[in-house]
Amino acid sequence: MEVKNIPIPNIGDDDILVRPSASGICRTDWHVWNGDWTWGGLKLPLPIVLGHEIGGVVERVGANVRHLKPGTRVCVPFNYADGDCPYCRKGLQNLCDNPAWGFTTQGSGGFAQFARVPNANLNCVALPENVTEKDAAALGCRYMTSFRAVKTRAQVQGGETVVVVGCGGVGRSAVQIAAAMGALVVAIDTKDSALEASKALGASYAINSSGLTPFEVRESLDKLVGSRGADVAIDAMGGQNSTLTSLHTLAKGGRLCVAGLTTQDDRGEITLPIDMLVFKEWSLVGTLGNPHSDYPELLRLVDSGKLQPSKLITEEVGLKDVQSVFDRMPSFKTEGFVVVTDFN
Repeated sequence: MEVKNIPIPNIGDDDILVRPSASGICRTDWHVWNGDWTWGGLKLPLPIVLGHEIGGVVERVGANVRHLKPGTRVCVPFNYADGDCPYCRKGLQNLCDNPAWGFTTQGSGGFAQFARVPNANLNCVALPENVTEKDAAALGCRYMTSFRAVKTRAQVQGGETVVVVGCGGVGRSAVQIAAAMGALVVAIDTKDSALEASKALGASYAINSSGLTPFEVRESLDKLVGSRGADVAIDAMGGQNSTLTSLHTLAKGGRLCVAGLTTQDDRGEITLPIDMLVFKEWSLVGTLGNPHSDYPELLRLVDSGKLQPSKLITEEVGLKDVQSVFDRMPSFKTEGFVVVTDFN
């Protein structure tokens, strides 16, 4: 990866040009740079500008763009949709048949001074007064993924016990959101620093799972919340160990939402105790991004202060530092959200 001068992206009639003020360095960027998820059909069109969590200001608008103008502060959701397919028409833009992402679309990457947003009437959201561009960068992928995971896919209710396995960016987001909804949250991770951060964001309890089997994690959970187990588990990591750990925390009738993806270790496939899903009536769902139609509710909650994504930001860096942040990711030496705020 290198920092170099490239032309400012051209925009079409349906597009806008955004000047990023903040751009999150998401683990997803590292995964695709690392060559992961080719088993799911993802292939980068090289050369490409990475970055897909953008908060910024509109610089220029195409002729057909109606609700945005130069100077508007915006959030750019990572999953671009066409607005026309059957899923988009049902309000499920996150499942668009013709999707695009900032890290796969030429000119749309957020690690740059300018980024093109296609089909901007759908794929760009104006920010309320009290939501900053740094908030927007924190929202753009990990936080909004957790919002859908907790609220819609896992259907968390106040008073329920929610376990979050893997307390990086997605996991810490899930902790804050579930706690704000009135759940009792238990954070599980292998790093004490991640667990302390999760407790500061609303987790009532924390379990360090380093060296523990899924059954031993369950024993630790039972000592904290009773032997019934958790109503909901959020697997914010993805992979054999985290998914099994998540499942075994569940009470009978419990719900697991998988928000993480696998790496080269599992290459998209893991082994599950399928009979236990039957005997205990566990429910297992996945979650991907967040429909554009849910953004108004999410932004209202941030605008009111009920949700505070910027509390997850741990570092602000420059474009020249992105490679060094990537270099720390294989050994999980990043914490929370690292955000580019210096684009010079």
